[in-house]
Amino acid sequence: MDPWVDEHYVKLQFRNSSSPNKVLFGAVEIGSPKGYLAYSETGRREGRVVYANYGELSDLQNKEYKLNLNGSVVLMRAGKISMAQKVMNAAKMGAVAALIYPDPADYKTLSWDAELYGHVHLGSGDPYTPGFPSFNHTQFPPAKSSGLPGILAQTITANMAKSIFEKMGGEDAPARFKGDFPTYKVGSESDKVTVAVNNNLADTKIHNVFGVIKGYVDPDRYVVIGAQRDSMTLGYAKSAVGTSLLLELARVFTELKKDGFRPKRSVVFASWTAGDFGNVGVTEWLEGYWSSLDRKAFTYISLDGVVTGKFVFKCQTFIIKINAFNHASRPLNKFHKPFSYHSSLSPSVFLRLPAQNVALFISVKNKVSSRCLHTHFMMFFHQYQQFLDTNMDEKEHLDRITKQKVVELSVLAAQVAGQMALRLIHDHILKLDVTKYSDVIDRHVSDIIKRVDALKNDRVMLIWLNAAKNSYGRAAASLNVDISNTDLNDMEMCRIINNRIMKVEHNFLSPYVSLRDVPFRHIFFGNGWQTSTDLEKYLGDVQENKTSLNIDEVLNKFALLTWTIQGCANDLAGDIWSLDNEI
Repeated sequence: MDPWVDEHYVKLQFRNSSSPNKVLFGAVEIGSPKGYLAYSETGRREGRVVYANYGELSDLQNKEYKLNLNGSVVLMRAGKISMAQKVMNAAKMGAVAALIYPDPADYKTLSWDAELYGHVHLGSGDPYTPGFPSFNHTQFPPAKSSGLPGILAQTITANMAKSIFEKMGGEDAPARFKGDFPTYKVGSESDKVTVAVNNNLADTKIHNVFGVIKGYVDPDRYVVIGAQRDSMTLGYAKSAVGTSLLLELARVFTELKKDGFRPKRSVVFASWTAGDFGNVGVTEWLEGYWSSLDRKAFTYISLDGVVTGKFVFKCQTFIIKINAFNHASRPLNKFHKPFSYHSSLSPSVFLRLPAQNVALFISVKNKVSSRCLHTHFMMFFHQYQQFLDTNMDEKEHLDRITKQKVVELSVLAAQVAGQMALRLIHDHILKLDVTKYSDVIDRHVSDIIKRVDALKNDRVMLIWLNAAKNSYGRAAASLNVDISNTDLNDMEMCRIINNRIMKVEHNFLSPYVSLRDVPFRHIFFGNGWQTSTDLEKYLGDVQENKTSLNIDEVLNKFALLTWTIQGCANDLAGDIWSLDNEI
């Protein structure tokens, strides 16, 4: 390959080694943690310490003890939601600082002195260039992402958290808040904790590295296979194994090319940097070349955290990718029976294997950011997750968890990733099933209908939302008919059909919100007011008398959600001369 390098100039936040961060209870120093959270505010804040379980909004708004969190330091345990979500939730409640620790009940294999690393940007990319790339020649006015919480945030060890709990007063925490410490209190007015964060924000030059094997029919349509190259910690499982697989797959594809392999579409190999700061390297690349990638890149296969355990095989695919995975999973046939599906955020495949066999745990999820339409395949094993983002992510622990089978498991992961890429760049029609979205739309529309019926408000008209749902179902079914009637040797017709398939994910990104303000614009799997789940939650809160009904706001959300679905259906149905009001 002829590799090339993509340079960006970003702001990254690093721990200040000469002036460490500190946590104090009253005048007593609890510790100077080495772990840290990038993009925390810096400075020194004191406040009443309040324990808030996992930091979910339901925890922070807990009616069982009704504490005022304004001006407080919120102590939360890691898990369930991201650290960025925890800190943002605390900021919304008026807290001045957030402390996050790994509770032994959740991190049973982790040392009580293990340090946690992460970031607090509720978004992706450089938070100081939101929505646009950070090339050297670009000149933009100062800006900040809306995903920066604006309060101090710091991770602490389990031992440090235990020390704080031992000093805290107040009532006992609710039973569901308790883990493996002897005591859990919610805190009293006199419990004052000081947090000092001295991280340095540094202008940093970063490099993404690429190589490509070009297709001979549709070279401008491509699969991207990528891996994060660096880590805040040792990053053995998080980045080193995945980078090794990336290089090995690139070598194998190059050998295939030398032997005469001519793929229809292109495959791009990408090594990303600054991933632990919030996918900074990949996001800046996407922002820099968005207008091209939006139309040309249709699938992303990620090798990050590819091997982290054994015995459990799982595939979680972003709706339309199940067919592509099924065709690529042959390397695993000797380990499992036929798949069974279940649905959570998206359809998944579960399989528990005999203990004497090794297994693969594959999660496939979409990067629902408006800047990353293509599907994100993550392949990893289940039991090592507690070590990721800690100072214990090293070879010794991964060898112990996998019984010295890291190489064998990596080969399996590479075979599945490679087979999937080969299918996607070689088959005439992309193995992506757009009908899978019909179930998702049906589920969300049904939930909305139930909540509206419970409110008995005649002004909320459901007919148009139902019509948009049915339009998508007809358009998806029509596409499958077109595929079955297509001569696969007609390259132009295959390209037209593939273009219709590729646009589905794009069209479920709401066109009514700014990507600067809402990084994840997908109406079903994103975050923000434009999502179906936000409308469902709002209607539920009105039904439970948690908030009053703003009928104009509801009608506006209905209109925009309906037309996003209808617009996707129209584009999926084909050219404008193939459409009418009945679609």
